[in-house]
Amino acid sequence: MSSFPVAISDKPPEQSILLDRDLSILSFNERVLDWAHRAEVPVLERLRYLCIVSSNIDEFFEVRSEPHVMGALQGLTSGPYTQASLEAITEQATAMVGRQYKLYNEHLLPAFERHGIQILSHGERNAGQRRWVRNYFHNEVQPLLVPVGLDPAHPFPQVANKSLNFIVQLSGKDAFGRANEIAIVKVPRVLPRLIPIPPRVSGGATAFVLLSSVIRAHLGELFAGREVGQFSQFRVTRHSDLAVDEDDVDNLRTALRQGLAHRHYGQAVRLEVSSDCSARLAEFLRQQFQLPALSVFRVNGPVNLVRLMQLIDLVKAPQLLFPPYEASFPVQLPSQGSVMGRIRAGDVVIHQPFESFEGVLAFLREAAYDPQVLAIKQTIYRTGNDPVMMDLLREAVRQGKEVTAVVELKARFDEEANINWAEQLESIGAQVVYGVVGLKTHAKMLLVTRREGKLLRRYGHLSTGNYNPRTARLYTDISYLTCDADITADMDHLFLHLASQSRLPKMKRLLVAPFHLHAQMLASIETAGNAAAQGRSGRIVIKTNALTDVPLIEALLSAGQKGAKIDLIVRGACMLPAGLAGVSENVRVRSVIGRFLEHSRVFYFRAGQDESLYLSSADWMSRNMMRRIELAWPVNDPVLRQRIIDECILAYLHDSRDAWDLRSDGRYQRVDLDQPGHSAQSALMARYSASGQQE
Repeated sequence: MSSFPVAISDKPPEQSILLDRDLSILSFNERVLDWAHRAEVPVLERLRYLCIVSSNIDEFFEVRSEPHVMGALQGLTSGPYTQASLEAITEQATAMVGRQYKLYNEHLLPAFERHGIQILSHGERNAGQRRWVRNYFHNEVQPLLVPVGLDPAHPFPQVANKSLNFIVQLSGKDAFGRANEIAIVKVPRVLPRLIPIPPRVSGGATAFVLLSSVIRAHLGELFAGREVGQFSQFRVTRHSDLAVDEDDVDNLRTALRQGLAHRHYGQAVRLEVSSDCSARLAEFLRQQFQLPALSVFRVNGPVNLVRLMQLIDLVKAPQLLFPPYEASFPVQLPSQGSVMGRIRAGDVVIHQPFESFEGVLAFLREAAYDPQVLAIKQTIYRTGNDPVMMDLLREAVRQGKEVTAVVELKARFDEEANINWAEQLESIGAQVVYGVVGLKTHAKMLLVTRREGKLLRRYGHLSTGNYNPRTARLYTDISYLTCDADITADMDHLFLHLASQSRLPKMKRLLVAPFHLHAQMLASIETAGNAAAQGRSGRIVIKTNALTDVPLIEALLSAGQKGAKIDLIVRGACMLPAGLAGVSENVRVRSVIGRFLEHSRVFYFRAGQDESLYLSSADWMSRNMMRRIELAWPVNDPVLRQRIIDECILAYLHDSRDAWDLRSDGRYQRVDLDQPGHSAQSALMARYSASGQQE
């Protein structure tokens, strides 16, 4: 499986070789989908990867496709968003969606049946099962359905983003003798999409029915006196990126909460219908949603594969899942005793999820209850709905600490959760601020101030990932604990800047976007390139989630042309073409897709004998460098630096099982596809499960 290379022909000549960002995002999802195709992967995990890809594609259309759709509707032929650009992303997305449904129908469903799991269509249900389904429909489903027959008094209803719906063509007359032949059935989100059949009805098998199948089998009962002709399930995806003019609102929190109410009804960008939907009904829907023909997708199965993720929780079959991995308690932290005492002895690195996030929680828990701790300051970007960290911050307030929370209200798709956390913290007396107007606060930092004798000492936690206990079990990230006076002073200055918007003083150790980070990365690249041009060692290794910032790409290409050896470990979108003669022969790009989502950002530079290594919250994207508050910090301790090089760089450069290399033609090729090979993530799991203390 490989990506589809597309050059951005409307860019200036020096940028025309760059790969297309949106196609690169879709290509990343092809690499994720490869896991769903692997026969050696447990079948429910294969389903999980299939659902993850569907969720990712949904988000792609919600966030990235709207300008392409509008460009096509407006007939634009030049610029980045045109009929041609929509054709390109549609071609790749359609092919990938086709592979998803082929995999689901021809491989996963039979594999489920071999393990005694059935998802029964109406034609596969026996008489007893049909009676049970009919009773379920009458008791649980029909009372919540309100079919809308379309006429001048009943216009096409508002259809929410990604909701399940049916369009039905009717014959005969309605109660008033009119031949309004089109009806819409909206399916409430509260209804489960996957319904277990009781063992007494299923014959002891683990059997399910899809809600869409239940409704489809009983559509006729919704239209008394009418005959149902053609029909189809359908689902519309809408542009869902909230846009709030921060300079023109008095209260950002209130404005965002109002915006959330309208998110489900934004501009339509994609329409999914059943593969057998008639051309007439599909065209009717397309016109209602004002979409170009390219935006209509026909699917051979349920229109929302994401909701099949429920099957993983409903089936109690651990043998069909990955063997559970229990993260070790961080090896540098004591299982008993003071975390802050250990930090005073030296900096601490926690490599998640191989080591547990419990180490971070232990640090915050100790700070919340320690009577000598006076203040706690924390950024909140994506904490999710798990209350553990918020509970600790609330407890800190109750214990008399000064708690400051910098809550990023604009964290995409987490806006509502963050608004709720902000209001809860505010209600008990925490100081809540929302960062800097026009910039997202994406930096991850936690600062504790403690009285020790006559002095105040600061303890800091910096991270490449979010303060989210759930994703900390699924994403690879680096947590860094320190009481280094320069780093913690810089953190304190940044918190003050975020709260008061006072001028940020000169930082001693931290690199902060949008002020210093971009410039320092460009300078470090140039230094390595100049060293190579002088015959000295020039080496760059960047591990990041995305590489789309053009100045950074151009700097890397220049350094490579001077002789610097460059390895880029980029999980997702990468616009830099690797291995092009005369352009990027010295640049290698690889993407590692494993059991855990690669999320850590590590930047390594060597110029002659001088080397530097940074950890960061920032991807190499323009938005991170110019429109967000981001952090990078140096790792100067030689032992910790070597550990990070070994675990986050060398292990991934030598991965021969889960790695994909970007070829000079713009396609990704999986490394040693037919060999068992070395997996960086598996090796790290084995290392920490063997050496660490279990939670």
